[in-house]
Amino acid sequence: MIAIGRIAMRIELLTIGDELLLGDTINGNAAWMGQRLAESGIEVTRSVVVSDELDVIIAAVDEALGRADAVITTGGLGPTYDDLTRDALAKAAGVALVRDPMLEKRLRARVAAANRPLAPMALRMAEVPEGAGLLGNSAGSAPGLRVELPGGVAYALPGVPFEMRTIMTEVVIPELVERAGDPQVARRTLRTAGVWESVIATRLAEVEALDGIKLAYLPSPGEVKVRITASGADAVQRLSGAEELTRDLLGTLVYGADNETLAGVVHRLLIERERTVAAAESLTGGLIGAELTAVPGASKTFVGGMITYATDRKHTLLGVPDDLLREHGAVHPEVAAAMAAGVRDRLGASYGVAVTGVAGPEPQDGHPVGTVYISVAGPGNEPIVVSPQLIVPGASAEVRDVIRRLTVVHALELLRRDILGLDAEPGAGESEEDREEKG
Repeated sequence: MIAIGRIAMRIELLTIGDELLLGDTINGNAAWMGQRLAESGIEVTRSVVVSDELDVIIAAVDEALGRADAVITTGGLGPTYDDLTRDALAKAAGVALVRDPMLEKRLRARVAAANRPLAPMALRMAEVPEGAGLLGNSAGSAPGLRVELPGGVAYALPGVPFEMRTIMTEVVIPELVERAGDPQVARRTLRTAGVWESVIATRLAEVEALDGIKLAYLPSPGEVKVRITASGADAVQRLSGAEELTRDLLGTLVYGADNETLAGVVHRLLIERERTVAAAESLTGGLIGAELTAVPGASKTFVGGMITYATDRKHTLLGVPDDLLREHGAVHPEVAAAMAAGVRDRLGASYGVAVTGVAGPEPQDGHPVGTVYISVAGPGNEPIVVSPQLIVPGASAEVRDVIRRLTVVHALELLRRDILGLDAEPGAGESEEDREEKG
């Protein structure tokens, strides 16, 4: 889906809370809001985190509205004395905090329905800056607020993620889209897996040179998202041309677009072909199965998996030859191939995907951290094996997590490519005619 934007409107995000600054809580709200606003074509120009201090919040709101048309805050709408967002917005607007009778009534009703006593402090959530607009919160007690300030509009949302998301989706984003006016920006995100960001960027030099087109590369372990932004009165047409050129230059490296996931694409491809898959995992400890089962309807394509972490279980459960394990150990391409064929045959799936390797933080059997073998065994075919370069500097718990995540992505990408009949290695270089022939 193409995201249509309004280039004239600029938004800043302000997340409030000492717990965010101290690292006790990950700032997932800002990430979620940024993604959803971008999908709706709303330009976010800055995201700031501040402490639970009245003067700091007021200054941050004033500064944001000195640069942007609107600021969205999260946090500080609860009942405790360190929840100061209402107070800050009232002071910024030069108005008093007033008790809203309807909010108080609703709050008392919710507490009574839960058969709990009402703490006097809880009534702070019924106080709002005089003249503020209330943003309905069907998911919780505290409403969001809309406060018109001299520099622009401030939207204040609860810090509780599911409450914030409800108000953003139902109220704030539709309002911002309406305020922004005619579309002048269009965006699309294409997703790739198994290839370095620098490789993607090199291939897309021709797209980078297009007038009115801006590319952003958004890497994560094993994947790179390419966000294409077109601006101008003909933004949608520009975007369509840039996307077509990007897909042509990247070819089969593109596995999906926008919110599609690699596991979701694999699921769709299996459904279309009436095929199934099973997983045999060692170093990933069930992460591949978890990724596949996160897709709604996964039971139609994922039959199950085996976590054969101990070396001997690779023989007893998957049928990996005992002499192969004695000679080479668990980390070997032939072991990966035998695991893939074993889980395919023993669980009765069309495809078997298997991984074995060293996630660290210590080497294993002479193999350095990051040595990983991945295999896919298709319907009646000999297993294919790849050894992706999962090279991550250092040896630590963080590196271990990255290697495991990289392994999951590479395994699903290898499975996708095998289902489509593509070369095992991403970017191996096929012609357009080859891709068309393989469908």
